[in-house]
Amino acid sequence: MADHTTMTTMDNEDTQKDKYLTFHLAGEDYGIEIQFVIEIIGIQAITEVPDMPTFIRGVINLRGKVIPVMDVRARFGLEDRAYDDRTCIIVVNIDGTEVGLVVDEVSEVADIPEVNVEPPPKTGRSAEGSYIQGMGKINTDVKILLDVHKLLFSGEMQEIAENMEED
Repeated sequence: MADHTTMTTMDNEDTQKDKYLTFHLAGEDYGIEIQFVIEIIGIQAITEVPDMPTFIRGVINLRGKVIPVMDVRARFGLEDRAYDDRTCIIVVNIDGTEVGLVVDEVSEVADIPEVNVEPPPKTGRSAEGSYIQGMGKINTDVKILLDVHKLLFSGEMQEIAENMEED
């Protein structure tokens, strides 16, 4: 009985629990926890910055704040495609670091309860696999749920975050 009370209290405290912003990328559906999303903006001019990893397209000026922009397709080693009117930048904030994530198209905010999330498949082959938090089931659809911390704070992204803080 105490477990039920604890769970209800936790659910009431966190209204963003189990909510994911879903988006399309290379024909697949992905999701990131809504708690990390600041806003979604249309694609805009990105200023290239030398000596950045290939998946960092550059920076944007968002209301006076310079934010690095990561192309998620490039981060996963997927084929490039031209940006179009459906391409969006999802601005996320992880531990005080803001980063724009370029995706093909934003879908919706989906409610995916924890019971509908399975662990990621253990392939270990693709770079993309290390960023997967789980597989979210919505009816007959499956959304690949990304671990935004790993997406942003592994290897080169850690350096970029530190460099942006120094500026």
